Amino acid sequence: MSLREFPRNLLVVCLSAMFAIPPSLLAEVRIPSNTPRQPETHVVSPLDLHNAVVDATQARQKNMQKVQEFLSSEVAVQTMKSAHINPVQVKAGIASLSDQELAQLAARADKAQQDFAAGAIGHRELAIIILGVLVVILIVVLAA
Repeated sequence: MSLREFPRNLLVVCLSAMFAIPPSLLAEVRIPSNTPRQPETHVVSPLDLHNAVVDATQARQKNMQKVQEFLSSEVAVQTMKSAHINPVQVKAGIASLSDQELAQLAARADKAQQDFAAGAIGHRELAIIILGVLVVILIVVLAA
């Protein structure tokens, strides 16, 4: 290799190294050896994660139970029969709802039951609310 080829070869080696080494490795912060290292800790502990999963599962089960109880009421069963809606398909569709959809339907079911018990709405209004809940469930089932 001659002296004239040396700069070109050096440039090729430098460019090859620059493209071969990922930029994320170059961006690492180096801790000086005289600085004591802290033990690695997680932002969220495994116990907190476990508790969050348990809470979410319990909330989902509670919401599913509320919606199923609402749709098992005598008025709901009569409404499904009159609308020719298969109750088995509806109850199977409840499980396919997202947590957010399930929470919204459970809240609406609670409010409708409270309003019905307080006399604020009648059978006709409750039947309309039930049909709305059924439509949402069936849309989600058909979309999945």
